[in-house]
Order: sequence, then C-alpha cells, then structure tokens
Amino acid sequence: MAKSFDVFGLGNALVDQEYKVDDSFLAKHEIAKGHMTLVDEDRLNQLIAALAEIEPMKRCSGGSAANTIYAVQAFGGRSYYACRVAGDPTGAFFLSDLAAAGVKSVAFNPEIDGQSGRVLVLITPDAERSMNTFLGISEGLDSKVLNDAALIESSVCYIEGYLSSSPESTAVARACFDTALANGVETSLSLSDPSMVEFCRDGLTTMLGNGVHTLFCNEEEALTWAGTDRLDIAITELKDIGQKLFVTLGAKGSIYVDQHAQKEAAAEAVKAVDSNGAGDIYAGACLWALTAGMDGGTAARFGNHAAAQLVQRFGARLEGVADYQAVGRAFSR
Repeated sequence: MAKSFDVFGLGNALVDQEYKVDDSFLAKHEIAKGHMTLVDEDRLNQLIAALAEIEPMKRCSGGSAANTIYAVQAFGGRSYYACRVAGDPTGAFFLSDLAAAGVKSVAFNPEIDGQSGRVLVLITPDAERSMNTFLGISEGLDSKVLNDAALIESSVCYIEGYLSSSPESTAVARACFDTALANGVETSLSLSDPSMVEFCRDGLTTMLGNGVHTLFCNEEEALTWAGTDRLDIAITELKDIGQKLFVTLGAKGSIYVDQHAQKEAAAEAVKAVDSNGAGDIYAGACLWALTAGMDGGTAARFGNHAAAQLVQRFGARLEGVADYQAVGRAFSR
C-alpha cells in the first residue's frame, strides 16, 4: 500500500540570513571559515551588530534537513518535517515558508516562549560559506515534535547530523529512528559538517546505531570520520554504516556506493558563487530520485545536477518550487 509521505525529516528549524563578506571580516571576528559554529545569543547579537552596514542578500527557512525536505517536496515528492519553533515572527516565517511549498509540518504554537533559531551565513568571494548558528528554542528539541503517525506513513526517515550537538536532540533522533525501524521505514542520515564528526562523534554514533539504509557525507567528513587522508579507506569504513553511501566531492562530483558496486558521478562544469546548501539539495535530489524508483548511480547524477544549479546563485535554495521542477525537467537520465 502506498505511503502518505516519501520522506519524513527531523532537524533544527532555522531561518537563514545570508551576507557577502571578505576573508578579513572572518579573521577580524574570529569566524571559522567554511564551517558551522554554534553561537549563543550574545555572540549572535555581536555579529548582527558587526553586519549592520551589510545588506542581507536573502532570508529563507533553513536548517540542513529542512532544506533537504523542501527539495524532496519541490522536486515532486511528498514530505513532512518535524521541528520546534517559538511563538515569534521568525518561527511564523519558518513554518509559512515550508507550508507554501506544500511541506507538512508541526503546528505553529504561539504560546511557546523563547526565540526561534537563526543562522548568519557569511559567503566569501571563493563561494565558501561560514555559518554561525543560534539554535534558539530548537536546542530544546524533544519527543513532542514527533508525529508517529506521519513517520509510520513515510517511506524514508531522514535526520540531520547536526542534532548530535546535544544529548537531548540526539536522544530524540535515536527514538525517531527506532520508531522508523520498528515500522518498516528506511533510515537516512547526513553527517552534516566536519565539526560534528570531530566534536560530536559520540552523538552521531548513538544516532547511527547499527547503521542506516542511506548515509550522506562530503569528502572532508568522510576522511575525518575514518581518521585518514585516503578516501578509499574512508569509504570502506563508511559503507559498513550505510547500506547506500553517497559521498560528495565538490567540483569533482560524487560517489555512490552500495554492497555490490561503486559508481562515480562526474560534476557539471559551472562557476560556483555560493556553496551554501549544496549538500542539502544533493541529499534531497537523491532521496527524491530513490523514492521515485531510480537506481543509486542515477540518483547521484541527479544530485550533482541539482547542486550545480544551486551553487551558481546565492542562497541555500533555489528561488521556488517552479525552479526545482525546471531542474528536474532538464535532467537527462
């Protein structure tokens, strides 16, 4: 019997604000280039003050898994997103932005105190993005956000590795996977960021349990996980964790690995101006392709194609659903 949703996602609810800066700005404010750094409210306000003279280029509902779930929906799938927002304008914007694309999600509760999460995405001329993330109320993610009925009615459960940053969100992620596995729902996880692999490995290990059906990571995350500078060694280790493994290689494309084969998917030659969200749309494209019946190698090629369209413009997403659909139509299997 057909499921109600293709992909059920769990992750942080964050509104992205993107700014163009140069390397001197990062150095002056001691920002780790190309990485995600968690910040508290004081640090967030300090950076906002420093950016006061720079006009933000774009604002959209974000967070890694949210971007992926949005992509699944926009490419033609059916998706649900579990998250936590506060009763503030930021939270209202987040949910309305997802709803406009057709993503089903948690009900907005204006009675929840606190601030919804935000991310300051700083983009340098070399297209690298450095993220300063204030989790806000999303840091208190608990089992109340889970909709077991929606989860059970999904083909795949996808979780972002960023949830490994706290014991509470790690526990919710593990409980979500346990429910999925008990009800025949495939599990999928992204390692999300090298800093998560380096500093939150215990949380990731808990979330992964005995392994997942589909694992996403980039080359740096793979090498960091395996503690090696050889990608072949890292892949050998990671394919024991993910039955299907997708490794993105930036301008070199990506690799798909399962228990029977390894397939390299070449990147499309484009001029990148912003890498923000490339891994998220790649995962969304691959998940949509897999749930639509494509094989892993084709899914990887479609992921490359989608990411190539995104990095040519600023922002963690394409402009709207119509743009995703145009990307899908332009892809040749």
